Amino acid sequence: MEIAIGIVIPFLGTSLGAVLVFFMRGKMNEKVEKVLLGFAGGVMVAASIFSLINPALELSSDMGKFAFVPATVGFIIGIIFILLLDTFVPHIHEGSEESEGLKSNFRKTTKMMLAVTIHNIPEGMAVGVVLAGAVYGNSVVSISGALVLAIGIAIQNFPEGAIISMPLYAEGMSKKKSFLLGVLSGGVEPIAAALTILCVQFITPILPYILAFAAGAMIYVVVEELIPESQMHSHTNLSTIAFALGFVIMMVLDVALS
Repeated sequence: MEIAIGIVIPFLGTSLGAVLVFFMRGKMNEKVEKVLLGFAGGVMVAASIFSLINPALELSSDMGKFAFVPATVGFIIGIIFILLLDTFVPHIHEGSEESEGLKSNFRKTTKMMLAVTIHNIPEGMAVGVVLAGAVYGNSVVSISGALVLAIGIAIQNFPEGAIISMPLYAEGMSKKKSFLLGVLSGGVEPIAAALTILCVQFITPILPYILAFAAGAMIYVVVEELIPESQMHSHTNLSTIAFALGFVIMMVLDVALS
């Protein structure tokens, strides 16, 4: 039951964020977008540190001075994994007219969806690996900690759902279709989480590496996408404050509830 709840919670966050398109008139307010991007970045960084890196280091504590090795290796591989997806998958970021990845004839809306999908994969894996570690008896990772991570990802997904659905509507798509695509953009997370849990028999021996892998992938997304987008043009101070707020909220949730 806990596994199902943990998998569904982040998806609900994206869906609730996409609902905001029904209350929108015209284009998303730039200040609101800056706050949402900054907040999402803060949550992801805190989740990477407190829910993924710290447990990875603790699980490797019996290696003494070399306890950093699994976390370091996993983190770097996570960075490389998303870098490869970013390099080869055709996509376009919201607010940009320049496509990235391999050349394709995909529509702009499809490329925007793929951009969100790229960084939803590590979020789903993060929730899946922590849930798997908790449910299958790892002493370092608790089920409450796994649910806190799921809630943190859901908080981060709320603005993400809005950020994908609102621009689609602003570009002429109907509110209903924009909402549906916003919801579907988060569909890869429960899939990634479920697949990760199904592979638990292979994951358990290398859990520190996988935890750090998810952290590296998430940090790549923050540095490559969320921070640059939040610091473009004006109102950058709002995104910085929102980043700090998101970081603190996720840190408090992780420390107080796990």
